[in-house]
Amino acid sequence: MKYVVLCLTFAALILTACSATSESSATPTLDATQQQGQDVFKLRCAQCHALTPDTVVIGPSLAGIATRAANRMEGYSAEEYLEISILAPKDYLVEGFMDTMPTNFGKDLTSDELSAVVAYLMTLK
Repeated sequence: MKYVVLCLTFAALILTACSATSESSATPTLDATQQQGQDVFKLRCAQCHALTPDTVVIGPSLAGIATRAANRMEGYSAEEYLEISILAPKDYLVEGFMDTMPTNFGKDLTSDELSAVVAYLMTLK
């Protein structure tokens, strides 16, 4: 009987620990615009930009970009910086990276797609 109680107690502790871990690392739910932006990102951006920290594919990792973008260009909001970086990537290059980003996103993305990508990138804190 003691063995059964011990096993049940141990199982309860493991389940409690697992549920606490999953809550703290939960991914935020994206709204419809952010989801559209994630879809566009996967199609157009993920070939060159990773979302994991310190991972370089071709361009810089975008993990935490929403936080960094707020301080990249004085006088610009994070959203404005991200939009400029997408539409006119030559205007501001991240140190250590070459000018390899395509410059045709202004023609290829609709304004809704551009806004959606920026909204999605703003979730990457």
